[in-house]
Amino acid sequence: MSGPSLSGPSSSGPSSSDPQSLPHELIVLNPATEEVVATVPAADPADVDRAVTRAGGAQRAWAAAAPADRARLLRRFADVVDAHVEELALLEVREAGHLLGNARWEAGNARDLLLYAAGGVERLLGRQIPVPGGWNITFQEPLGVVGVIAPWNFPMPIAAWGSFPALAAGNAVVLKPAETTPLTALRLAELALEAGLPEHLFQVLPGHGAVAGRALVDHPGVAKIVFTGSTRTGREVMERCARQVKPVTLELGGKSPNIVFADADLKAAVDPFSFLDNSGQDCCARTRVLVQESVYDEVADHLARELAAVTVGDPADEKTRMGPLISRQQVDRVRSFVPDDAEALRGTAPDGPGFWFPPTVLTGAAPDSPAAREEIFGPVAVLLPFTDEADAIRLADDTPYGLSGSIWTRDVGRALRVSQAVRAGNLSVNSHSSVRYWTPFGGYKQSGVGRELGPDALTAFTETKNVFISTEGPAQ
Repeated sequence: MSGPSLSGPSSSGPSSSDPQSLPHELIVLNPATEEVVATVPAADPADVDRAVTRAGGAQRAWAAAAPADRARLLRRFADVVDAHVEELALLEVREAGHLLGNARWEAGNARDLLLYAAGGVERLLGRQIPVPGGWNITFQEPLGVVGVIAPWNFPMPIAAWGSFPALAAGNAVVLKPAETTPLTALRLAELALEAGLPEHLFQVLPGHGAVAGRALVDHPGVAKIVFTGSTRTGREVMERCARQVKPVTLELGGKSPNIVFADADLKAAVDPFSFLDNSGQDCCARTRVLVQESVYDEVADHLARELAAVTVGDPADEKTRMGPLISRQQVDRVRSFVPDDAEALRGTAPDGPGFWFPPTVLTGAAPDSPAAREEIFGPVAVLLPFTDEADAIRLADDTPYGLSGSIWTRDVGRALRVSQAVRAGNLSVNSHSSVRYWTPFGGYKQSGVGRELGPDALTAFTETKNVFISTEGPAQ
């Protein structure tokens, strides 16, 4: 996931550049027009220290509140978010360049996750374990203050995935959004106060990764870090947390395969929006289209027609199907993987202001090329043939990542065999979906550590305390 970083100019999380030289304000641009949307003060280490200190006080009172009261406030927060879905969606369109329909879904996802997490507050149960000589019980106790570093590619939902289960488990949260997309996070914090959540319980600190991100990771008052971003930066976060033996959840890069067998429903299987959604800025994008060689030409012809029909343009227009990339820097990165003379199927993109790149499928890339193995994070996929089931599994696993992927076949036995063989945290059979708040999400290999969402989401923000109670009477 090429989102936040602790060491880059468009970073969000710890910079090889001199932190002292970074500006004291963040300039938020509309990716479709390059116009300034807002200017936001950038937090410094002193701001982070004050926020963590305030959060610690709020957390102790929050954890002491009755579970039913905490759940009630989170449900009220969900109601307030629901009343502002359109406002939040329009804000996401302006700061992130998301399609309006997608942005509405994202705001709704934040609302729904609040409701789901609220349902877990009163079900965060310990256990009674049979032991000789007494009773043994466990408690799930909140960690304290959780630091969440969120990316720019899905600013609202990913911020919610880390923050809302942590709040439900009895923690306070200090959230640092990406430099380019702080506005929806700031608005969510305002709505939390409007809903009646205690002051300082959920704080948002926009800032540079090299300054605010690093200070949050290093702060001794932060009990856990949840980071979504690049694998390179995730390693740095993990190293810095290791110095304090501080737990982390890392959701990092992806290079997800779309494995299409000859017996599949090819039209459904080779949907270009499996890798064009959010302009390809999605760690779960199916950017490695692996197709059984007997249907390779048919799939290539289908993709050529589909790419030519994709409408790229103003994300606020309901007819648009793909919007801009987040920044000029991201356009340059994507272009570096696509030489002008590359063998490719191409769509079109607007000229003029905005950060545009056409939908592209590389047909001449070698399986071991950077385009086939590295995360591009743009509207670019590679089309690769395979011979049989074993060859498909080999190609699917020939990457350092293991986040997501799809398997398309009408053979149930094959679907199960390939699902078990491919090393990835989230696989879909005859589907391109990856994320549901009801189910765990996370990756294998260099795609991350830990899981978010699902029925165990709250537990990830607790410590297990074991208590033994002796029932043996005093010695006579």
